[in-house]
Order: sequence, then C-alpha cells, then structure tokens
Amino acid sequence: MTALASPRRTAPRRSIDGILVVDKPRDWTSHDVVAKLRNYFRLAKLGHAGTLDPIATGVLVLLVGRGTKLAEQLLADEKEYRFTARFGLVTDTQDVAGKTLQEDPMPPPRPRAEIEQALLRFHGDIEQTPPMFSAVKINGTRLYKLGRKGAEVERAPRRIRISTLVLEKLAWPRVTLRAVCSKGTYVRTLCHDLGAALGVGGCMESLERLRSGAYAIDQAKTLEHLLALTPEQFANCLLPLPPAPRQPRHGFSQAPDERA
Repeated sequence: MTALASPRRTAPRRSIDGILVVDKPRDWTSHDVVAKLRNYFRLAKLGHAGTLDPIATGVLVLLVGRGTKLAEQLLADEKEYRFTARFGLVTDTQDVAGKTLQEDPMPPPRPRAEIEQALLRFHGDIEQTPPMFSAVKINGTRLYKLGRKGAEVERAPRRIRISTLVLEKLAWPRVTLRAVCSKGTYVRTLCHDLGAALGVGGCMESLERLRSGAYAIDQAKTLEHLLALTPEQFANCLLPLPPAPRQPRHGFSQAPDERA
C-alpha cells in the first residue's frame, strides 16, 4: 500500500507578503532557515536581508512575497550585535569554528582600562580588511572558496562605521562587547584586530545580532515556535512591509551629490 503524501507537501505555493523576524539558531546557515520555512509553509517567495554566519544567532530578517523587493533597502540598515571575543586564539576564519593558527590558553592578562583604550581605535569611520573566509569576490571568485584551498590573497580595505563599541563584561581571556555598526562590518575581523592591537591575538567565540535596522530581537520568533504553527497562524506572524522610498517626481531635480 502506497503511503499518502502530506497535504502540506502537495499544496500549491502560497503568495503572501510581509516581514518575518527570526531568531536564527546556532549552526544553521541563513539559507538553511530560508529553505526550511519556504518548503514547510509552501511559500512562493522568501529571502533574507543580511546573512548571519552559522556560528551566529539572533535577528535574521526574512522577506516574504513582495518583501523580497526590499532586500537592497534593508541590507543597508545599521546592525547591532553582542559578541564575545576570545583572546589567545587565532584561526583562519577569525572565529572559533576555524583552523587554529596560534593558541595560548592563558595569554598575559590585559586590564579593563587597556582594553577600553584599544577599543577607541575601532570607533567611528575606519577601514577594515575583509577576512579570507567571506563572500567578497576577488576577480570573480568568492574569497571563502580561495580560503578553503589554503590561499591567501591581497584584499583591499573597506570603509565601515562603528558608531557604538562598548565593553560589557571582562572575564579574561574573554570579553563581551556590544557594537552598532554599518553594513559590511565583519565582527569576527573586529575580534581578530582587537586581539592583535592588544598583542595577544584573538577571534570571535559567539555572536548575537540584536537588531537589524528597525527589527529587534524582542520581535523575533524561534524556528521551533514557527514550525508548530498552521499556515494561517504563520501568516499572522508577518509584520507589514515598510513604505517604499519616495521617488523624485518627474520634472523636479534631485538634491545635488554632496561628494567632492
């Protein structure tokens, strides 16, 4: 006797619109979350506004239906993170998931005042070199593909802005920090560079995104919660789409470009 297919699996794809804030679990890729929810709820269109590494948790903004057209707009929003840097450990990916390059289980302690002084170097408009294990393209090839082959290539630094960077907890050889930063900021590179500035090496041990633009962790639903919902209940979890940016009216000139 042939088993009947699940009604949800055979149902047509549903077209609904909105924003969904998910609390991404650790060890899931952003694509994993999108694929799971798209298939489970038979969604016609589902994307996200800002990748989180598998090691990271927290706010993953999902775009449903017409919301996918807002990806570029929402990707440009500033982000807020809470993260832990571990000193004495340097890896090829700049986080604890990578291959160990250098390790000192108990590096020489640095006092809080020295750490806070070092943090000042990374506040404001700074240049940051993307890590080898990133999606940045060099001559058409993703850096992480080169990194997996053990290659190391020159990367041009990028201009980013870190508007807030505070030390919340010191438990040497770890520190917990909170940062508000611009699009394109690599927090694991920040941990790596901070370790270098202190002369002990460092990498990122954990990362939680607290906010992405207007969407915060207190709005986020866990995957466990979402997968227990009916399709109708899932649709009721969606937030309304933000208004589209206003376009200049025909016949009127745009504001002048302020760049020199």
